[in-house]
Amino acid sequence: MMNVISNVDELDEVLSRPTDGAREAMRRVQGDVILLGAGGKMGPTLARMARRALDETGQTQRRVLAVSRFSSRKAAEDLQRHGVETISADLLNPAEVAALPLVPNVFFMAGQKFGTQDAPELTWAMNTLVPAHVAEHYKASRMVVFSTGCVYPLMPADGRGATEDDPLTPPGEYANSCVGRERLFGHFAKKHGTALLYFRLCYAIDLRYGVLHDVARKVLHDEPVDVTMGVAHVIWQGDANARALQSLELASSPPRALNVTGLERVRIRELAAKFGKIMGREPIFTGAESPMAWIWDASRSYEAFGAPTVSLEEMIQATSDWLMRGGETLNKPTHFEVTSGNF
Repeated sequence: MMNVISNVDELDEVLSRPTDGAREAMRRVQGDVILLGAGGKMGPTLARMARRALDETGQTQRRVLAVSRFSSRKAAEDLQRHGVETISADLLNPAEVAALPLVPNVFFMAGQKFGTQDAPELTWAMNTLVPAHVAEHYKASRMVVFSTGCVYPLMPADGRGATEDDPLTPPGEYANSCVGRERLFGHFAKKHGTALLYFRLCYAIDLRYGVLHDVARKVLHDEPVDVTMGVAHVIWQGDANARALQSLELASSPPRALNVTGLERVRIRELAAKFGKIMGREPIFTGAESPMAWIWDASRSYEAFGAPTVSLEEMIQATSDWLMRGGETLNKPTHFEVTSGNF
């Protein structure tokens, strides 16, 4: 069971705490590690987990590098304070990508989702042009490419969920640009024989954001919970981080894909009711549940890594505690309820 998390420092420590599987994977995989697009919601704790896993297995000489624009100086300083080296770079600039150090292990986390409707050109540039620069530069490296479950079409809400073998025919411009990201990496991986894995993550839970945060916050503030997307899957961000580190060993040529989320199907209406019971609120609902939803079958990741360490019930309780105590929020809604694929 998770202890009560009181503040951001404690939360980041928990999210970056390596599992046994993560430590063993980092012990077996040789060489330095670089994270591209590491300044987002998940990058800092993944970088810290990689650093901790190496230190805890006596590999202090191996470097962990985090690359981002780092518009926030504090974000870079926080990583440096935890032993992660930082590099400020614009991945849209091919000259700056070409100047990045070549290392054996690469996590690609850059991309754009929100703002696609207002700036579709930038979304396509970030999600396809940047991958072309990176894939060519790191053609001799082992790569874990962060992707999304939104590359699949919506599936029947009561059906099996999308598997890694399903066609990539999603709705909406954002989701199709993510298919483009995978296709560009796949092209260069085929050309150069690069070992690569598509890490199709959906949806990581941090107490400051995520599907659970979005629903709980609406319940707490007596705002309507949209149930149009009637079901979802979630995974604790710490478990997603650990699975990402372990995925380095699964990178292959030709590339493989892996759905990374929880097996348990979360019904949004029931989730809101659980938050309401804990918070002493009566949820308000809006919308009609669609017969189709973005749902996934993550069986292969469970076979590879076992079950996550944090259960859905623990995530629900921790999110409730965090929000009721006035914990920090990133004010970045996931818009998980959107069924059109346009964000």
